[in-house]
Amino acid sequence: MNANIATRAVDPQAIELQVLGMTCASCVSRVEKTLRAVAGVRQASVNLATETATVSGDPGLDTQALAAAVRKAGYDVGTRSFKLQIEGMTCASCSGRVEKALRKVPGVTSAVVNLATEQASVEGLSGLSAAVLKAAVERAGYAVRDASALAEPAAASRLPAWWPVAAGAALTLPLVAPMLLALLGIDAMLPGWLQLLLATPVQFWLGARFYKAGAKALLARSGNMDLLVALGTSAAYGLSVYLLLRHADHGMPHLYFEASAAVITLVLLGKWLETRAKRQTTDAIRSLQALRPVTARVLRAGVEIETPIDQVVVGDAVRVRPGERVPVDAEVIDGSSQLDESLITGESLPVAKGIGERVTGGSINGEGALTVRTLAVGAETTLARIIRLVESAQAGKAPIQRLVDQVSAVFVPVVLGIALLTWVGWVLATGDWEGALVNAVAVLVIACPCALGLATPTAIMVGTGAAARHGILIKDAQALELAHAVQVVAFDKTGTLTEGRPTLVDALPAGDLGRAGLLRLAAGMQRASEHPLARAVTQAAEAERVEPADVSDVKALPGRGLQARLGEDTLLLGSSRLLAEQGLQPGALADAAIHLEAQGRTLSWLIRSVAGQPELLGLLAFGDVVKPAAQAAVSRLRQLGVTCVMLTGDNLGSAQAVGQQLGIDEVRAQVLPADKAKAVEALKVGGRRVAMVGDGINDAPALAAADVGIAMATGTDVAMETAGITLMRGDPRLVSDAIDISRRTWRKIRQNLFWAFAYNVVGIPLAAMGLLNPVIAGAAMALSSVSVVGNALLLRRWRPARRA
Repeated sequence: MNANIATRAVDPQAIELQVLGMTCASCVSRVEKTLRAVAGVRQASVNLATETATVSGDPGLDTQALAAAVRKAGYDVGTRSFKLQIEGMTCASCSGRVEKALRKVPGVTSAVVNLATEQASVEGLSGLSAAVLKAAVERAGYAVRDASALAEPAAASRLPAWWPVAAGAALTLPLVAPMLLALLGIDAMLPGWLQLLLATPVQFWLGARFYKAGAKALLARSGNMDLLVALGTSAAYGLSVYLLLRHADHGMPHLYFEASAAVITLVLLGKWLETRAKRQTTDAIRSLQALRPVTARVLRAGVEIETPIDQVVVGDAVRVRPGERVPVDAEVIDGSSQLDESLITGESLPVAKGIGERVTGGSINGEGALTVRTLAVGAETTLARIIRLVESAQAGKAPIQRLVDQVSAVFVPVVLGIALLTWVGWVLATGDWEGALVNAVAVLVIACPCALGLATPTAIMVGTGAAARHGILIKDAQALELAHAVQVVAFDKTGTLTEGRPTLVDALPAGDLGRAGLLRLAAGMQRASEHPLARAVTQAAEAERVEPADVSDVKALPGRGLQARLGEDTLLLGSSRLLAEQGLQPGALADAAIHLEAQGRTLSWLIRSVAGQPELLGLLAFGDVVKPAAQAAVSRLRQLGVTCVMLTGDNLGSAQAVGQQLGIDEVRAQVLPADKAKAVEALKVGGRRVAMVGDGINDAPALAAADVGIAMATGTDVAMETAGITLMRGDPRLVSDAIDISRRTWRKIRQNLFWAFAYNVVGIPLAAMGLLNPVIAGAAMALSSVSVVGNALLLRRWRPARRA
């Protein structure tokens, strides 16, 4: 069983290995057990469907030790060589520093730097990229003039190519055809020596992979599907040879060459079909990777130069012609156009972009030419982070997989025991050891640990991939598993259910200050803030040509507002809570405040404190438009049986007005950011599963407190690390879509596990009772894995609920 390993850093203490060549859940258990025995490894998780192992451990985890562990488990390790031309080294300490930096890169097994030639020779596990090595050298303070792989790793064949299947079919058909013809009364049985001639190359040439992999499993004191196939077919083949030699001079009994050859051919066919199906489960990743441009048109000294993408740096001006992909995350500095971001955000309609607006790398430019300033490159781009997120989710294990792992760890030994008992039982019952051996062979070849190992990860891969295509990024398998059982969704209001772009709709002074005076003080306090309400105030002041007051010592009062100094006086601007804390009443503005709250307005009060005596200066009222899709989103969630709650720092009147408009089940107003987490915990009373939907930054504590945190991204400001699920568009309907795809994926997992367990629970006893021919058993085993993967692939047809 040959395997190549590809590695990439998941975080400073984790490495992801791609292990090719595993065939069943028993292989997964063996690799995990061996990796966990490596010094410094705290956790190792292997995914059969993605053929990856994620290893977490101490900083500076020894990748050579991990490679050795994989070899110990019976797999080979592929390597890759690189040459880096380095600039800036002046002495031996420089070369030593570069070597040290390169050796710290996860996946590097050796690094040698030659000061005279200014070259670094690097060996690493396959999958290591020149870009990662280049970044390590640059962090050490040196430049890389050229970084290239000397040789690509040999493409490891995940399964036999089509020709072994065809060759096996050509050799096996003459053995099986006479049995079929016998049902029609036609005797076309081949001579025994000819059967031996046809079956031998199938057994020892095409079936060599099973012997090799089975032997490695035995050396590792373990078992796998290959061992079962090798033992079962060898028993049938050996029995046939014995009977052929024993009865060479008189009546030839029935031989079982057709059984051994057919089982091997059918298993090869099944694995080939399985590989083709499994490849479709990774379509989402390949689609995202295909979005990465290779070059960019960079403006250097006013000249447009086509440059490799890894040589573009933050701040570079980049030209994007009509129809081209945007190569980097950037800000438009010249031109306007429509961009297709569908493969990144799931938004099917083009999005208009102009000067000052951000564009995402991988999106397709429309009819206009753009010049953009680079904001992020390489691993820091939105597209790169999306790919990492999807890869992480697809490589992870759902908690339910623990049960499967426990079963698969003892599966092969149990099957071997049942096969032995079957043979002994039939010999004692009938005295026919030959027939008993055939029944034992059927037990060995029908048992399939592959289906168990593929049941969960294939469904997760297809489900997370389908979600990603529609702008729903699921961070890990645990979030996917938890989301299906969500009973309560708690929404933040601003920017989630509303547009998050409030405007100043009224400014009411309390005394002789006047509207302009009120705006002047408020704008002075807000002009340095990026808060949406602050922008609304400063925009209103600009529109009315009001010069902001010259205030000082501006500081935030979390959950309440702002404080500033104006000469010897203190200015306060904030919520009704702040007003109450200062011991003030709305006074003459009370009726206006009640009326504005009833209209769903957000209120801010301006207070001046002179010598410790506060006085009310006025009232600012803001309006924020409810998102057109918000009502449909709430309605859809309620159709799914989910209770909707709104948590907001706004005043009660404003919050209730929005809640009534949208049909929210419960509204909790004037909740401080620090208290939102407590509110989420309170919603969990009675064991209810709670999801929190917010912007992923201000609502971070609440997102963390929820069973499932759902971050709603705005543009390219994606808070992917905050929540279990990130929505790439500001469309609240994606919340119900996320729960829907989670439920459908969970349903597929349960279906797959049921059929995988049922197949073995029913098939093995039938084979032990002598009710299954080994050929039929082999065919059933070959198709069981294909059926599990095929069932998971049905999730590719999932689409979000139709939009009205």
